[in-house]
Amino acid sequence: MEYGSVPGVGKPISRVVQGLTMTSTDRVEESFELLDAVCQAGINTFDGGHVYGGGKCDRVFGQWVASRGLRDKVVLLDKGCHHNAGRKRVTPFDLRADLFDCLARLGFDCIDMFALHRDDPSVPVGPIVEAFNEHLAAGRIKAFGASNWSHRRIAEANEYAAARGLTGMAFSSPQYSLAECYEDPWGDTVTITGPANKDAQDWCRRTGMPVFAWSSLAGGFFSGRFRRDNLGSFQDPADQRCVRCFCREGNFQRLDRAEQLARSKGATPPQIALAYAIGGPLNAFPLMAAYTPDQARENAAAASIELTGEQIAWLDLRRDRP
Repeated sequence: MEYGSVPGVGKPISRVVQGLTMTSTDRVEESFELLDAVCQAGINTFDGGHVYGGGKCDRVFGQWVASRGLRDKVVLLDKGCHHNAGRKRVTPFDLRADLFDCLARLGFDCIDMFALHRDDPSVPVGPIVEAFNEHLAAGRIKAFGASNWSHRRIAEANEYAAARGLTGMAFSSPQYSLAECYEDPWGDTVTITGPANKDAQDWCRRTGMPVFAWSSLAGGFFSGRFRRDNLGSFQDPADQRCVRCFCREGNFQRLDRAEQLARSKGATPPQIALAYAIGGPLNAFPLMAAYTPDQARENAAAASIELTGEQIAWLDLRRDRP
């Protein structure tokens, strides 16, 4: 496993990050078995959210950490301020409410990284930055950032912080993967994948911003289950979302190349897709969702696959030959 860092966190952060959406207090033994396997594979960083599982994901993660005595070893990226049916919840009040709720569910006195789950561009950045700095000073968080914020809004927030001697956002969590995301899968999400988002990629590269890339495996697209001739056969809502957002010809060409390169390296296409994110030009930490110990071990192994710049450009259709 390779590790990186985020300013303020003070612990190594595994390049491959495990999501927590499949864990629950309804399945404690199964969740513990999965989390044990993830940790044993060298993955020490986990992605949660206030809305995930109605709080059951945070609760079971906190129970696992306490039972294994791992609080000083693992890193948690948790998120709050997700919109609800009534309103967009990007306010200092909602930030405080969700942060305290997450701390209580987890049984932690501090969360390593806390992020806004969504943005409301009509809200000024100043009060949010100041609220985050209050929680930082109180020791409730070690670093803060944003999920599904444009790079321009993050830059605005960090300019506000710098002008006032405050701490700015330390990381971003947009969609980023080998496969382009052609439609918004969830609503109010942000992708920085593909040629259309070159400005965002250039900014991330120039600033060195850590990018915690959700849907790094494109919702299962690289599993090989989705082919050009079977897209009308999927009934599961998650599969239909993958078809809608990722199953276009350009991505099938990328999948073809990932399969070819995987065969030459004794790897799998999902491993190649993760290696693409890790080995590319961005300071990326791909998020993935292993549901079984075997998947966790396979995904963790992707961090050891080295790709050349030529191979990365070939996978992304920018070169004709690897």
